[in-house]
Amino acid sequence: MYSHILIADDGSTISKNGVEHGLSLAKALNAKASVVLVTRPFPMEGMVDVTGWVAGANDKIRYEASQKEFAETVFAEARKSAQKIGVNADYVIASNYSPAEGILETAKKLGSDVIVMASHGRRGVGRLLLGSQTAEVVHSTTLPVLVVR
Repeated sequence: MYSHILIADDGSTISKNGVEHGLSLAKALNAKASVVLVTRPFPMEGMVDVTGWVAGANDKIRYEASQKEFAETVFAEARKSAQKIGVNADYVIASNYSPAEGILETAKKLGSDVIVMASHGRRGVGRLLLGSQTAEVVHSTTLPVLVVR
């Protein structure tokens, strides 16, 4: 049915449910699993703020190191879940200002055939104001998307 499952993770409690469900699905289907976390790129490359400060190469290096450290913390939890049920998974850090775009680009790059992600289940004005990365992924791909609540 599915041979490569891409599982989106952002480190939240809600996301953990999606990760566990995706890993369980991978085990049940004997499919390859990849867990992706989308981090934001360095926000101020070459910009000067009102104090005259210019972001330098070291600032970018420190920022990217902190993003990688955060991702590894998130992946540590996913690894525990994977080991607990006996699933081998790959862990991918994608950098994009839009988490949805980062997920979609990663799915395409890895040749995934299904995306698993959690949703906060917001509706109405809350969804309009806060946006929904899950809704954006669902509407922007031809791949099946399994949404876990």
